[in-house]
Amino acid sequence: MRNAMILAAGHGKRMGALTQAMPKPLLKVGGDSLIVHLLRRLAQEGVSKVVINTGRLGHLFHQQLGDGGGYGLRIIYSDEGDQTLETGGGIRRALPWLGQDGFIVVNGDLWCDYPFARLRLPKASLAHLVLVPNPPHHPDGDFCLDDGWINSYGKPRYCFSGIGIFHPRLFLSTSEAHFPLAGLLRNAAARHEVSGELYQGIWLDIGTPERLEQLNLELSLSSDR
Repeated sequence: MRNAMILAAGHGKRMGALTQAMPKPLLKVGGDSLIVHLLRRLAQEGVSKVVINTGRLGHLFHQQLGDGGGYGLRIIYSDEGDQTLETGGGIRRALPWLGQDGFIVVNGDLWCDYPFARLRLPKASLAHLVLVPNPPHHPDGDFCLDDGWINSYGKPRYCFSGIGIFHPRLFLSTSEAHFPLAGLLRNAAARHEVSGELYQGIWLDIGTPERLEQLNLELSLSSDR
């Protein structure tokens, strides 16, 4: 069975009043929270243990999700408090719970149908990233995909979906407690250590109230058909 980590420690400032008293991954979509949809998908795709890093209002994850048994998972919480460690630092702190092999990482504010079970690390790769076509709010993308390998230069550029599989060795070269994931990935990509794929299925970054409202509207309309 595989291990995964859901990044859920962000403050969700762009959501305005919606995240004053609720972390963004706990906002409701189609009757359940965003993170519950992810947990169910991960369990269906063969994941047995999920680490969730939390920040402000982190106790609400404990209250609402419990130990994960209701989703067929074991949940471990990596509580970072109000001074979160950023994406890279949060993953590095959670390494003792994630094992010695490749582990899945997914942002906690996503809505997608990506088949997590197919994620694999090529032999020479320390990370494998899922890229998606650039959404309107991020038209310039993040990375170029060149024959299955990620680099930071060239065109076309695609958006990093917030989904990937990582080897612990990627993070052991860092000594800082707080650092973003993006810089670490760019450095590794320059060493030809990051592979990738382009996914063109359902993927939404629920980063604003408008996107959350639109998704709920679409789900409501589809359920009425």
